[in-house]
Amino acid sequence: MANANLYDASGKSKGEVDLPAEIFGQEVNAHLLYEAARNYLANRRSGSAHTKDRSEIAGSQAKLFRQKGTGRARVGSGKSPNRYGGGTAFGPKTRDFSYRMPRKARRRALLSALSDRASEGSILVIDDFQMDEPKTSAISAVLGEMGLKGSKVLFVMHEYDVNASKSVRNIRDLDFIIGSELNAYQVLWADKVLMTSSALEQVKEVFGS
Repeated sequence: MANANLYDASGKSKGEVDLPAEIFGQEVNAHLLYEAARNYLANRRSGSAHTKDRSEIAGSQAKLFRQKGTGRARVGSGKSPNRYGGGTAFGPKTRDFSYRMPRKARRRALLSALSDRASEGSILVIDDFQMDEPKTSAISAVLGEMGLKGSKVLFVMHEYDVNASKSVRNIRDLDFIIGSELNAYQVLWADKVLMTSSALEQVKEVFGS
């Protein structure tokens, strides 16, 4: 069974906590992790790139000058892609890149990611704490006490906390997520996954067998 270092609310070490093998002790499936990361990034794409083709360019449809008698090459519409100000040929169009990954595959990928981080000793647990006001320096001090400065940290809480979210958003390489919304990509992104005690219980409840 994997273990995680346990810290109090001020960031001081207070021992270890056991991590359930059904979540943190699974075999790592590298291909599923790749598929999960690819799916996450595809779903996040806006797909808003759009160029106008000749049918979308504003302007006259008239032939620019007569076919014969000018001594120049024949020419048709001014909207042609080979003319300045004309439409774009084969340019990108607005599209939806998102697709659905099977739920069981997503869950297996998440368990693989959590198991990989647990095997490295990168899962950390901290006692729940309350913030009466947004204060970045308070979170930064806790991270410093835990020796996490300079690492990419995924901070997992059991519910959305306005004060906590406002406190962490100004810290470089620190991301915030709710335990029930964990995904493989963000776990893989982080060097360390820092969970509150309540968030760990939530992860056990939601993702446990």
